[in-house]
Amino acid sequence: MLKVKSGDVDRMGLLFERYHRQLFGFLYHMLGRADTSEDLVQNVFYRMLKYRHTFTGEGEFRTWMYHLARNVLADHVKKNRHDRHHTDVADMAEHIGGGSRADESLERDQEAAQLHQALARLSPEHREVLVLSRFQEMKYGEIARVLNTTEGAVKVRVHRAMNELKATFLRIEN
Repeated sequence: MLKVKSGDVDRMGLLFERYHRQLFGFLYHMLGRADTSEDLVQNVFYRMLKYRHTFTGEGEFRTWMYHLARNVLADHVKKNRHDRHHTDVADMAEHIGGGSRADESLERDQEAAQLHQALARLSPEHREVLVLSRFQEMKYGEIARVLNTTEGAVKVRVHRAMNELKATFLRIEN
C-alpha cells in the first residue's frame, strides 16, 4: 500500500487479488447479499485509492482496509435503511444444487442455513465481531484496532455475541 500511496497505482491490482475475497466474505456475512457485497468490495477498493494518502504504514494494512470497509458498509446501511436485511434465496438455491443428496448432507445444509439466519438476526455490532473473529479469522488484538477499542472489550463482545447466536439458533431450530 505504501507503493500505491507513493504513486504506483498499478499495485492496487495485487492488493485486490490478495484481499477481495476477505472483504467480500466480511461484507457478505454482514449483509447476506452477494450482489450488494460485490458492489461494496469495489467501493472499498475505490476508497483505498481515493484515500491512499491517509495510510501511514504505522499500523497493519488489513486494519486500515477494514476501517474503510466498515465505513463503506455504514454508508450503505444509511442509504438503504428501507431495504431490510433478507437472505438471498437465489444464493441459497445455488449452494443446494441439483440432484439427490444424502440425508446427512441435506441436514448440514439446513443447519448452515439456520446458522446464517441466526447470524443475520444478531445486532450489527455482534454480527460484526463474530464475522471478524470467526469468518475472517482475525485475532482479538487486530479486531480491537479495527473497532478502536480494547482487546478485553472485544473478548466480551465476542462472548456475548456467541451467547446471543446460540440462543437465536436454538429458537430457529425449534
